[in-house]
Amino acid sequence: MIVRVISAICLCGMISILEAGDWPSWRGSGRDDISTETGLLKKWPAEGPKKLWDSKEAGLGYSGFAIVGNTLYTMGSDGTTEQSSDFLIAIDVETGAKRWQTRLGQYLENGWGGGPRGTPTVSAAGDLVIGMSSRGDVVCASTADGREIWRTALLQTNQDDPKNLGGQLPSWGYCESPLIDGDKVLMTPGGALGTVVCFNLQTGEKLWQSGEITELAHYSSILAVDHHGKRQYIQLTASKLFGLDEAGKLLWQTDFGGRVAVIPTPVYRDGFVYVTAGYGAGCLLVNVTADNRVEKIYDNKVMKNHHGGVLLFGDHLYGHSDSTGIICQNFMTGEKVWSDEKRDQSKGAVAFADGMLYCLSEDKGECFLVEATPEGYKEVSRFTMSPQTQQRNPQGRVWTHPVICNGKLYLRDQEIICCYEIRQ
Repeated sequence: MIVRVISAICLCGMISILEAGDWPSWRGSGRDDISTETGLLKKWPAEGPKKLWDSKEAGLGYSGFAIVGNTLYTMGSDGTTEQSSDFLIAIDVETGAKRWQTRLGQYLENGWGGGPRGTPTVSAAGDLVIGMSSRGDVVCASTADGREIWRTALLQTNQDDPKNLGGQLPSWGYCESPLIDGDKVLMTPGGALGTVVCFNLQTGEKLWQSGEITELAHYSSILAVDHHGKRQYIQLTASKLFGLDEAGKLLWQTDFGGRVAVIPTPVYRDGFVYVTAGYGAGCLLVNVTADNRVEKIYDNKVMKNHHGGVLLFGDHLYGHSDSTGIICQNFMTGEKVWSDEKRDQSKGAVAFADGMLYCLSEDKGECFLVEATPEGYKEVSRFTMSPQTQQRNPQGRVWTHPVICNGKLYLRDQEIICCYEIRQ
């Protein structure tokens, strides 16, 4: 009895590590780029909010941030040669100093700049973190010291190997951010053995692979939702949007006209699933009924989001649409409410906190604060991230999404991370 009480106390202590203000995964705890924080600055000084520190220890690449407690987790490469490696990295949020790094796998180069592109994911207990390299090397590590707990690889290996997942490398490498859902970890190797695979979080044992759907992986990340009282996993590929149950069974699927690279994470609300992609693909809204029938609501070109992401606040979507700039779109009708065509058409990422959009321009690394309202584009502040890297590929941009966590704003350009104070 005493042992049980002690175990319960320890478990509660572990779970409490993950606080409401933390950002434990790609796009935050809900994978929606929505922060629940309040009491943040509504306007910044001309030079931008106060910078607390900058670090040059993140390595090369475009990986985003998972932040839990006083630790920021990201990924980066130590170089650009065949001998270079991708690493899972832990950084102190108070000082910017690197705490530890753990090797993921071999570096992958491409014409837009190599290195990791996904975001690590921290478990609800705060004790484990999962990272994935561009080549699909996956490591589960201890958050305390980076010690490797288990490892796997998404790429196809010997077909007789029981650990073979049959994955095929996407053109720009694996860019997905692993999903932790309770005691499960889900990823998208793609290929003939099944598009999505699920592992036991603690051991790395494969629990299932979705053999009913064998689409190749693109660049979107899996979304976990409660759909009419039942858990579902929603994923998007170049040509399919689909949902799986907790055992990997295919529940529904519908066609999507993706082109070249399908990247943004799906958006879900009350049975409605919204997806978008660039290269002229446009956007799609479907209603998935309680019995998993798919009803198309609209399919148009109002939003053509390349990779900066789209978020849903209230009844409206906000994000960058190719050749248009930041736009506001009615979620249920698909109609454009407003656009920023004359102000800033540079592609970029968008996050939300305390009634404001935090927008980041990929060309100049400008971060700008915009009111999240359907009443029109209302920018209130803008500054340029500084310093910026000298190591970025000439075709690369400032592609890491901004993160708002525990009163701080985090921006990244390759090996450089800047941390700003944004509390009132």
